[in-house]
Amino acid sequence: MNRFRLILLTLMIFFPDLCFAQYVSDTKSLRKIVSESGQAEVAVLNPGRRELDNISLGFSISGVTDNEVKIKLSPSDVEKFIDRRFEFRIIERPEKKGIISRETLEKVMEWDNYPSYSQYESIMRFYAHDYPSLCILDTIGTSVNGRAVLVLKISDNCSEDEPEPEVFYTSSMHGDETAGYVLMLRLAGYLLSNYSSDSRIRKLIDNLEIWINPLANPDGTYRDGEYIVSPIRNNANGYDLNRNFPDPGFPGIVQQKETLDMMRFLSERRFALSANFHSGEEVVNYPWDRWPFYHADNGWFYSVSRAWADTVHLHSEKGYMDFLDNGVTNGYSWYTVYGSRQDYVTYELSGRELTVELDTIDFTPEGRLADLWEYNYRSMLNYIENALYGIHGFVEDAVTGDPVPAMVFINGHDIDNSQVFADSVSGFFTRFLKPGLWDLSFTAVGYYDTTFTDIHVSDMETAFLKVSIRPILNPADTISRIRPYFYPNPASGFVKVVLPDYLHGIINVKIYNASGMIMSDFDNETVAGFPMSLDLRMLIKGTYFVVFRNKLTGRTGSGRFMIN
Repeated sequence: MNRFRLILLTLMIFFPDLCFAQYVSDTKSLRKIVSESGQAEVAVLNPGRRELDNISLGFSISGVTDNEVKIKLSPSDVEKFIDRRFEFRIIERPEKKGIISRETLEKVMEWDNYPSYSQYESIMRFYAHDYPSLCILDTIGTSVNGRAVLVLKISDNCSEDEPEPEVFYTSSMHGDETAGYVLMLRLAGYLLSNYSSDSRIRKLIDNLEIWINPLANPDGTYRDGEYIVSPIRNNANGYDLNRNFPDPGFPGIVQQKETLDMMRFLSERRFALSANFHSGEEVVNYPWDRWPFYHADNGWFYSVSRAWADTVHLHSEKGYMDFLDNGVTNGYSWYTVYGSRQDYVTYELSGRELTVELDTIDFTPEGRLADLWEYNYRSMLNYIENALYGIHGFVEDAVTGDPVPAMVFINGHDIDNSQVFADSVSGFFTRFLKPGLWDLSFTAVGYYDTTFTDIHVSDMETAFLKVSIRPILNPADTISRIRPYFYPNPASGFVKVVLPDYLHGIINVKIYNASGMIMSDFDNETVAGFPMSLDLRMLIKGTYFVVFRNKLTGRTGSGRFMIN
């Protein structure tokens, strides 16, 4: 029993009234802080792994050390916390005075100050306006309070969707973790302004599609209005957005608007590589957050995380980013998180995402922003560059040459959704692997499996494959039909549709759920004698209604299928 616990136990035994009075006083203070500031941070003694997992199920843990567990409390969960009768201490927030200044836009873009909300919007519009051939401004969605969740796309042909790896950087889904917000704005400007003069930056922009979302939770960051004064972790409804993504073990998680918008955006883009920036510690965190076992590509994850931290150490003050394994950790090894974004992206979307904790202080003082940039910008560029490496290629139909959204996997290696998928529009795929010889297999509904053996993967090099897979003609494919025919039905993953002759050509496809909500709306070209394949991977179990419309003649056909 440690000394603190022994003292606490002694006080409770010999001075129970004093302890109760102190607890009442502490809870009163806690309620007051939450009421005035929108949140409070508390610390409880680390109870050990089993109880720590239970705490994570009920509360938003912001950090764990050997001795303490830090928890952020919102108005919606403070009473639940008090009811649990934890012994706790309140962690005081830094004084706001001197942290936030109100500077001109020109001064803000020297990156030593936080922008106002309108200045943030102006900076994002400025990038798109001044670099129209390299940058477009888009929105992921809107917050609960109606603020736009803005995102920049940076690429040499930014107005087109090219068959290139896509990379996504996003920050401050915890609204009070502010360092990444400014660093992302600065990174976008760095990429755009150096495109013409820096060959390395030109190579990244010419060969990748880079998306940057500096502020994922504007309501939390700008809780007080136009300026950042007292930001909070959660969204306007009091939800921790990094505990709000679908979790295989907890299907009842109700997604917030910001989460639903982000899920839609991530599902549409299918990023090969991404990183999510936070503060509260200084460490690079990789999947899994919620499982005690490792990802199939744990070696690759550790390598890129180690490279980030090691590069930082060459350019930072002593002691920066040396937490846990000298700046690197597997998420679960630190503490369990349910519903995290990095696990959702990696498990559900077959992406590869890190969570980078930039600063031990959540609300980074403005005077420290320049240091954090100097420590981390090289690692930011290095990590993006990883998208150029690994195995890249295209999968096409051996008969028609059309792209095929095949699953790309490694027998005996891939587990827990670690496989990747070729793009349904272009057939392009990217697979990151640690150096070695690998056998890559390709499978798709209606096609014979194809395997390439002994593909050599080297550090900082690209292996390229062009894959043609042969279609299997099923008797159902060749029967003339009056209405669409689905098989297998019920289905999972993909369903094939044999369309009648009047639905050949350019076809619009709308998929509705049982409530009549449109779940998917896209155009596809059909060829007589070949069934259409519908990707169902983003749909949950249930019954769906599909309407097919020939865009030339206007004729329609419809049918139903089930997902089991």
